[in-house]
Amino acid sequence: MTEQAETGYLVRRARTTDVPAIQRLIEPLVAQRILLGKERVVFYEAVQEFRVATTPDGTLVGCGALHVMWEDLGEVRTLAVSEDWLGRGVGRALLNTLEADARELGLRRLFCLTFEVPFFTRNGFMEIGEDIIDPAVYSEMVRSTDEGVAEFLDLARVKPNTLGNSRMLKLL
Repeated sequence: MTEQAETGYLVRRARTTDVPAIQRLIEPLVAQRILLGKERVVFYEAVQEFRVATTPDGTLVGCGALHVMWEDLGEVRTLAVSEDWLGRGVGRALLNTLEADARELGLRRLFCLTFEVPFFTRNGFMEIGEDIIDPAVYSEMVRSTDEGVAEFLDLARVKPNTLGNSRMLKLL
């Protein structure tokens, strides 16, 4: 049996044709201020980082991205599941696939900034403080223009983005 036959969905690499559906999927979460909104061009630029879950008819029911931040560190981004598909293992399947991708890339740590602390805790993430990277690495990473890196470093300029979120880390 295939994964799709067993679960009703298939997790695969995102395609450029998935971008409009990814954006529609996360719009309600952006409206609730759970996820940050992004311009469509940003999704196209990062489409290779995304995995999606689709039903047999091709309906996109979940998405998630893995963004490499440093030689051993990645971030789980934009993990979202359609409300109709919550509780069916879609989020866990996407996260497992992103973790496999991270291992394949040689990453040893995964970061996330989330309101969904119970979900990530069940999946091996732990809340973290501020001092989890070497000062020399910090001085390199602080040069990044990426907002996710700034959130990981807990920089003042992104504090409005992170209010209420928990910073979490998983060792792979």
